[in-house]
Amino acid sequence: MKVITNFVAFQIGWFACVLGGANNLPWLGVLVVAAILVWHLKGSAEPQREAALIALAGIIGGLWDSALVTSGWLSYPSGMVSAYTAPYWMVAMWMLFATTLNVSMRWLKNRYALAALLGAVAGPMAYAGGGRLGGLTFHDMTLALAALAAGWAVFMPLLMALSNRFDGVEELRTANA
Repeated sequence: MKVITNFVAFQIGWFACVLGGANNLPWLGVLVVAAILVWHLKGSAEPQREAALIALAGIIGGLWDSALVTSGWLSYPSGMVSAYTAPYWMVAMWMLFATTLNVSMRWLKNRYALAALLGAVAGPMAYAGGGRLGGLTFHDMTLALAALAAGWAVFMPLLMALSNRFDGVEELRTANA
């Protein structure tokens, strides 16, 4: 049940971030994600480990998305602190994504080649979906999608490796041991 709840919470947060950003309500997604993060950490056996993973994902994602914005390949309609940074709702979304790594995506642990493949395909698809909802604009779609595929092929296995190091969801960790 925890896996399904985690997956549903991620979907709710993802849509709140994208639709909030698209409709000039960037704070909306951040509030929803904050509530999900609190709920996730309260339910974690070792919340400090999960919090570290969430923070690292936010840093990695914020830097990556800022690089994509700076490249000029994509832009966001709202929530940007400067013209060269990712919007804060995207950083929140990366943090939200981290809540899935030790729960609904646990099956991907130690499967780094599969994580790279999944990242290369699903990462760009998520951004394309967000674009269709108005959450971002591709200025050079081919280059942006290629960069997203390459980036997610690296970041997905990296995040899975970090999730091994910072696994605070004990009941699932021991169940899969």
